[in-house]
Amino acid sequence: MSATIQSPPGAPFSRIMGIGSYRPVRVVDNAEMCTMIESSDEWIVQRTGISERRWAGEDETIHYMSVQAARQAMERGGVTGEDIDCVIVATVTHMTQFPAIAPQIALELGAQGAPAYDISAACAGFCVGLAQADALVRSGAATNVLVIGVERLTDITNLTDRSTAFLFADGAGAAVVGPSDEPKIGPVVWGADGAAADVLKMTRMWDDETNEEKPTVYMEGQAVFKWASQTVARKTTEMLDKAGLKVEDLDLFVPHQANNRIIDAMMRTLRMPESVTVARDIKRQGNTSAASIPLAIETLYEEGLAKSGQTALIVGFGGGLIFAGQVIVLP
Repeated sequence: MSATIQSPPGAPFSRIMGIGSYRPVRVVDNAEMCTMIESSDEWIVQRTGISERRWAGEDETIHYMSVQAARQAMERGGVTGEDIDCVIVATVTHMTQFPAIAPQIALELGAQGAPAYDISAACAGFCVGLAQADALVRSGAATNVLVIGVERLTDITNLTDRSTAFLFADGAGAAVVGPSDEPKIGPVVWGADGAAADVLKMTRMWDDETNEEKPTVYMEGQAVFKWASQTVARKTTEMLDKAGLKVEDLDLFVPHQANNRIIDAMMRTLRMPESVTVARDIKRQGNTSAASIPLAIETLYEEGLAKSGQTALIVGFGGGLIFAGQVIVLP
């Protein structure tokens, strides 16, 4: 006779309770950028939409930026560290393979003892973490989950590479996910293409003793652009379908802030109506990988373009190649 395994009941649905962000103090505009590479403000803006980006100072570490963003999200969500049951940190720029940075962040936030771990999903990291948080809350494994997307991409940026140096930036965004009586985080649509791993990657392992130069980001821009503007763009329609919505039902579209031309391509695929507000935080922030979506949402709030209760489609895509996205209701 086999024993019956008990399973704790979870919440019927989940929701984002609060969002927070942290932007480094230093602003690097295109004029300064062009003192490092042979380019121009006009060329950079035309190709990407970026006018300036934020670079972290020495004291603005992955840990520090994460804690600042998380505290803001927790305050807005009405929770303390003792209320947090799990901490998920999405990043590709925590330079120590282990231990993960998440347990140390949990300790400082007062969530000592809660499960905490890092995930490496590049620019899709925040959406992947949000999908995990949604599943944890609905399964009963956790009640309140803290999701952080954080990067110091400048640590792995080749400032002599005129094709990538102007793209990358630093920052952190966070969200507290908790139980809900109504569906406020839609089903995730995600996937990966390992056959294209070499088109966006680090140039070498950290412990490569044969080369004194640090590893940096390598990207085949045209290949990534084609994949994001075609394959990922088509998947955005599936994200709406799984949520039972049409594009006309959206208030906001918040894609990963990688390139304005990719955003435009996605809008064309979705046949985005003018009534939908589209995030363009890349202009002032640059590409912050896992942090870009929560940072972009924060900017929409600051500019009065977003408010609580609105419906947004979010989608991240990047190295791996990996993509993930879902429909959410803003807190």
